[in-house]
Amino acid sequence: MAGFRMGAAGTALAAALGLAGAAAALAPMLPAKSQGTPGLVEFRWDASKDYRKLYYFITDTKRLKRSEYYLILKPKDRKTAILKLTVGIPKSFDSKIDPKFVKLCYMKEGGMLSRTRCEADIPATVEVAADGTAIEIFPDTPVPVGKTIGVYINLFNPFNIGMYQFNALAQAPGDVPVSGYLGSWVIQIDPQSD
Repeated sequence: MAGFRMGAAGTALAAALGLAGAAAALAPMLPAKSQGTPGLVEFRWDASKDYRKLYYFITDTKRLKRSEYYLILKPKDRKTAILKLTVGIPKSFDSKIDPKFVKLCYMKEGGMLSRTRCEADIPATVEVAADGTAIEIFPDTPVPVGKTIGVYINLFNPFNIGMYQFNALAQAPGDVPVSGYLGSWVIQIDPQSD
């Protein structure tokens, strides 16, 4: 058998693989924290061109934990001003939503170095359907395009774990009072690990 020579690049690669192996061996010993951001990959059984994924952030994904939801609409997500915004909530989302803890605001998207947050409240009237399947928000004046806006909700996560699809419908100013679909936030609630 011929000998195998390893250059400087090969030595560096071997060292990196050795560190990766050590990290993999230690990984089960380190506790992992779940983050409240959506995953990078989302699988849908019925991938339709009519479905639009919207960005969101929640502070705690564990069931029954108090959490702050930031349902975000970026400028690219809407083409007209908003006269009325409706957030459709599935019946299986068994959490009580209090209109006192819901607001519409101009948002600052978070990232690696900053946190997602409301920058300024948008004066609006908030109504929650009696059966909890819709939040209707009526801004005092139509919300113009060009800025990132969002719905802030403070609530306790539901008991049931799983994925919940919240739908955004907006009514634009005009003669025809029809709400159009803007997109969906697919929110995942995880079991408690404690």
